[in-house]
This record gives sequence, C-alpha cells and structure tokens, in this order.
Amino acid sequence: MVLVKEFRVLLPCSVEEYQVGQLFSVAEASKNETGGGEGIEVLRNEPYEKEGGEKGQYTHKIYHVHSKVPNFVRLFAPEGSLVFHEKAWNAYPYCRTIVTNEYMKDDFFVKIETWHKPDMGTQENVHGLDELTWKQVEVMHIDIGDRNQVLSSDYKTEEDPALFKSTKTSRGPLGPNWKAELENREDCPHMCAYKLVTVKFKWWGLQTKMESFIQKQERRIFTNFHRQLFCWIDRWVGLTMEDIRRMEEETKRELDELREKGNVRGTTAAADE
Repeated sequence: MVLVKEFRVLLPCSVEEYQVGQLFSVAEASKNETGGGEGIEVLRNEPYEKEGGEKGQYTHKIYHVHSKVPNFVRLFAPEGSLVFHEKAWNAYPYCRTIVTNEYMKDDFFVKIETWHKPDMGTQENVHGLDELTWKQVEVMHIDIGDRNQVLSSDYKTEEDPALFKSTKTSRGPLGPNWKAELENREDCPHMCAYKLVTVKFKWWGLQTKMESFIQKQERRIFTNFHRQLFCWIDRWVGLTMEDIRRMEEETKRELDELREKGNVRGTTAAADE
C-alpha cells in the first residue's frame, strides 16, 4: 500500500519563467537548508537522454537530515540511517523525482511527478492515472498568498506574497482574491504545478503515521518553496539557463563548505509532529 496525493500550486508567472525560477530557488533554498554537518550534497548534475526521446537534466543529491525528522523516528532509526538519496530527471515541463533510503531499501520511497501547465489548476488527472487509482488520490490546493497555510515557525515577512510587490514585473502583492483576479488579467501570466506525490514507508507500527507525516512535510515544503520563489522573482526573472548552470556549479561548492561548519539550518520537524 502507498499513500498518494496531488498538490496543485498556482503561480503568477509563465511556464517558461518558472523553469528558471524553480532552478534558481532550489539552489538558494539548498544553501538555506545546509550547515552544521547536515544538509544537501550534490553528487551529479548533468544532461541525460533516454530511449524514446526523453531528455533533460539529471541530478543525484544526498540529504543528511538527522534533525529534520520527528523525535519518534530518531528513537528507532540506527545511527547513519537518516541519509536519503534524491534522483531527479528534469525533462521540463515534466519532472520526476525519487527519494530512497539505503537502510530501508525497497520498504521506502517518495516519488514526486510534476507537470507544469499554463492553466488555473483545474485540469483533472493530468498524470494519466487509471480510473481506480485516480479516485483514491486526494487533491490539495496550495495558496501561496494565504498566510494561514504556513506554520508560524516558518513564517517570514520578507517571504510573504501578500506583502511583496515585484519591482521588475509589478506583480504582487497577492491579496485575498488574487486567484480570481489573475484569471481575468491579460498583463500577468499564470501556471499551475501539478505535483503527484506517492509515499511508501513499510515499517511495522509506523507505516500509517510516517506516510501521513511525509505527505504533510511535502505540503509544507511546497508551500514555503513557492512563496519564496515568488518573493525572489526580482532576483531570477531575466536569467538564462546558462546563468542557472553557472549558479548551480557555484552552489555545489558552497554546499560542500557549508555542511562542514556552522549550525544546523533550515526546516526542522515541526513541534506538533
């Protein structure tokens, strides 16, 4: 058994803009999550091509996350087991990411499949699941302008789309009715990221609790990340893919240095988990 949910994130930018914005924001967020012996290690970042014509960018990262899991997991997890491998195939506008753990092997994985579409998030079953599977998928809408969807411990004024206005694009702030207004505006593009998340955690006595926890964490990460992405738009709009690849190389070196010094940084397990 696995737990499957689809998260839909509506954004006031185009699919083309988001490709750059996402990669920029991933690099920045990685630095914010790394320090004190924990965080993200980039092993590979290179082009790939598969039989059948699919091609894009392949990345393999290692996540060292001891402090970022709930206490009840740390009690059971052997030393060194809280290391996760993330392999991603970015064939934009479709992306596929798989997270595994060498200790749990086939008993654990998180799969995230994303389609980026130039719409308002109203398409059903964009991932083409069979009818029976689709009926079991819970669809959850993430509103980046809604502060109530953010944990108080995660909230930052400078990363609040309801307060931010872009100097370069004049987009924002995102008021209570921003989605309805966006649909009727011709001067602002829009798109939706349809993120299908499949979680398997086969561990007797913990399966249901952990699968639910992981899905809640994915929602938390998607919410915080896309709020950041929008509020950083003046830093990434207008960048080219060449700019992004150079930035990724610099970020890889920075992450290697950050992991070896300072304190643990970024998102930790919420107090209520």
